[in-house]
Amino acid sequence: MQAALDLLAADPGTPALVVVVYGTAQVAGSKKGYRIPGTNSVRITDDNKRSAPWKVQVAQVAGDAMAGRPLLDGPLEVSFTFVRPRPKGHFGRNGLNAKGRRTPYPDVKPDVLKLARGVEDALTGVVWRDDAQIVRELLVKEYGEPERVVITVRELAA
Repeated sequence: MQAALDLLAADPGTPALVVVVYGTAQVAGSKKGYRIPGTNSVRITDDNKRSAPWKVQVAQVAGDAMAGRPLLDGPLEVSFTFVRPRPKGHFGRNGLNAKGRRTPYPDVKPDVLKLARGVEDALTGVVWRDDAQIVRELLVKEYGEPERVVITVRELAA
């Protein structure tokens, strides 16, 4: 998480919005689109059913943090730090994991980019107008307790 804060501290722009959402982050899943028969409409679905409640939770916490402020409308710098619990018995007596390595980072699934996609989707229309506004992004996945995502958003000077 310190790396994310260091990145944001390097730019003295608009103060950052910092939001912490506790819980198990869910990946956005693959998007699938289909045409609705008899119309000119297309419906997009997400194949991860567990992502919907997570996205609602992220949107609610972020909406509270926005406190009625208008949506951010310019270029954005965003960091997401996903904190995951270390598996029980991750390190044996010799300090190595099951693969025989000493790793301080969760280099296993889920993919940090897919985790970020779910949070980006949840923040669209709540914090920013469109996630295409993100021009700098730092994604971090680390071990810790409690399980959470720390979201930091900063508007960049145009």
